[in-house]
Amino acid sequence: MADTNLTAVMYAKNDLRLEDRPIPEPKPGQVLLGMQQVGICGSDVHFLTNGHIGDYIVKSPMVLGHEGSAVVLKLGPNVTSLKVGDRVAVEPGVPCRVCDYCKIGKYNLCALVRFCATPPDDGSLSRYFVHDADFCFKLPDHVSFEEGALLEPLAVAVHATNRAGVRLGHTVLVCGAGPIGLVHVLTCKAKGASIVCITDIDESRLKVAKQIGADYVVKVTSTDSLAVAQDIENIVGGKVDIAMECSGALTSIQAAIYATKSGGTVVLVGLGRAMAELPIVHAAVKEIDIKGTFRYANCYPTALAMVASGKVNVKPLVTHRFKLEESIKAFEAA
Repeated sequence: MADTNLTAVMYAKNDLRLEDRPIPEPKPGQVLLGMQQVGICGSDVHFLTNGHIGDYIVKSPMVLGHEGSAVVLKLGPNVTSLKVGDRVAVEPGVPCRVCDYCKIGKYNLCALVRFCATPPDDGSLSRYFVHDADFCFKLPDHVSFEEGALLEPLAVAVHATNRAGVRLGHTVLVCGAGPIGLVHVLTCKAKGASIVCITDIDESRLKVAKQIGADYVVKVTSTDSLAVAQDIENIVGGKVDIAMECSGALTSIQAAIYATKSGGTVVLVGLGRAMAELPIVHAAVKEIDIKGTFRYANCYPTALAMVASGKVNVKPLVTHRFKLEESIKAFEAA
């Protein structure tokens, strides 16, 4: 065990520094973790390059990173669910546990949730990190630390597809072939969707999507959302039951609504501009449900089971690997 806690700290917009911080002590119900793998998420990059995401504004130094896996190094008082040496995936949000949302199981909506790398809460891109034990999930021996870290974006897709009601036989459109779009392809196929079509403006991303299981890919070249929707219908053979919009791009959201059949569902996963002009009358008269989704709740066990059983392979999502000491270089690459 090293004597120093090397940590990646964002001080301001485009100001990321590596510094040694004290090794934290676990409080009752917590464990000290030796972080093994931490993914760099789009939100980490967005905070660093923009200084904020919506109302979440970085006003003081903040440790980045929220997609993590680790080894338990020390137990705080009253921890019985884990032991020293356990390999774990770290669910990054810890709610208050007592509000109305927590009590009904929707703890992702808890107003007092402490979520890694969301202002003002520090993240886990460090050598050592303290976290609540009941939000650390033991990894089977055959599940790697990389796979453990990727349970976080996979949990996003599990929750969003639960919101959408994806099930056997559905035709699903996924808009945006970034990491979140890709985990939606994996999750929809694992849930039994008969057809999954994915869109993007980038040919290389669509190639990866095809490799991991997308049935159809559509390269978007037009800003006309009706034309894009028609391209999707021509390839799929009709409108889709469900659209998972993972890009946040205005034209893409519009196309998702137009490409969804009457009585279908559109879930807004990607976050773009705060205000958007949508074909709302079209959605209303077609009884298309438009739903939001925020993080996840009670989805880590499902995500872990999907990976551990072999139903989902998240390994192709990893494109680059860096040491903790190379964190600044890693963000530049991202």
